[in-house]
Amino acid sequence: YMSATEEMRHTIAQANANIDISSPEIRAVTQSMQARFAELEKYFASGVVGLTADGLVEVRDASAAPLAERAVVKRLVAEDNKDRDTLYAEIAKANGHPEWEAQIRETFAKQWIANARKGWWYQDAGGAWKQK
Repeated sequence: YMSATEEMRHTIAQANANIDISSPEIRAVTQSMQARFAELEKYFASGVVGLTADGLVEVRDASAAPLAERAVVKRLVAEDNKDRDTLYAEIAKANGHPEWEAQIRETFAKQWIANARKGWWYQDAGGAWKQK
């Protein structure tokens, strides 16, 4: 007997969801994220923001950013998370399986954390912050 989540993972594994699939929407959101990363990178490096276990970015330590930059950090994080949500949904849609969004998000979350640079912060599955 498989739980619904296990069954969904099994279905995705069988169907080989293509997480590298492209569409105009996916290209647009990816370009937006790449452009924003130039601004976000220093906040990852200084520990102001980190990667969450659910594939998003979160303000981890606002006090590590200069007061004048904190509103910018919040805006960048909000914009990036909106793009990330769109990315996961669009990849699921482009695969013809919108119901796969949660599993695609989980796959990306693991990839983002695995590819994080040394010194960056991320949340483990229990929500605790750890430094890479």
